[in-house]
Amino acid sequence: MIRSFARLAAAAAALVLGLAGPAVAEPALWVIRDADSTLYLMGTVHVLRPGTPWQEGKVQAALAQSKELMLEAAGLDDPATIQPLVRAYGLDPAHPLSAKLSAQDRPRLAAAAQALGMSPQMLEPMQPWLVALTFSVAPAVKAGFDPGSGVDTSLSGMARAAGWPVEGLETPERQIRYLAEMSPATQLEFLASTLDEVDDAAAQLDAMVAAWVAGDTDGLEKIFVTEMREGYPELYDALVVQRNQAWAKVIAEKLKGSGVTFIAVGAGHTVGPDSVQAELARLGIRAERQ
Repeated sequence: MIRSFARLAAAAAALVLGLAGPAVAEPALWVIRDADSTLYLMGTVHVLRPGTPWQEGKVQAALAQSKELMLEAAGLDDPATIQPLVRAYGLDPAHPLSAKLSAQDRPRLAAAAQALGMSPQMLEPMQPWLVALTFSVAPAVKAGFDPGSGVDTSLSGMARAAGWPVEGLETPERQIRYLAEMSPATQLEFLASTLDEVDDAAAQLDAMVAAWVAGDTDGLEKIFVTEMREGYPELYDALVVQRNQAWAKVIAEKLKGSGVTFIAVGAGHTVGPDSVQAELARLGIRAERQ
């Protein structure tokens, strides 16, 4: 499953999780150019163990040239921005979560919550999509991962220190609404698929970041895209295809300007047949692997 939203465990917004990979880090990087613009595109992991290497080699060189940062959404690391949106779109106290779950999933959710040190009762007012994202990030937090070490957070801090403008490919509200506006059936499917993975989370995290740090796009595609695309097509369309199509149009507009911009999106959006690069190609724009 693509884990490309979460910033806050309780608030949740997109995520990919992982452990430190090889000593030499070469995450995949692409470049898009015209006569007066250079756009670097990198797939990221939103939550990392402190010390995971990634600002090396071609990535380091691209950052040294850049003067502007573009993220999935700006402000996702600001609780004052996210918490009101989560309250508005992620809570449904009039309709308890347990009443929406199947008889099969109720005990699975209770067991997963207890294993992660949560009370099932605290999840009752939450929409299924928010619970799914909470269960996506909670195993990493329990294992000692630091959201402050994620690539997006690090890039935001770097941009602020350098005085770069920071833009978003979509607004925080739009990002959350992609989840909140999924059909009830798709939200429950999202939650069920997340419960399927909770017990194997540690092994999956190892594989995810090992592939990411090594720039192994084939491996990332298998991890992030293949299962979702084949097993959960409606979820895949909502979380991947629609967003990548929208982002490609924003990047195409950015290319009409000038200067050097570093663009960072969740790694799952940079692999597979509907990646951001594939959507750019459909618009006649080439993204070249560095």
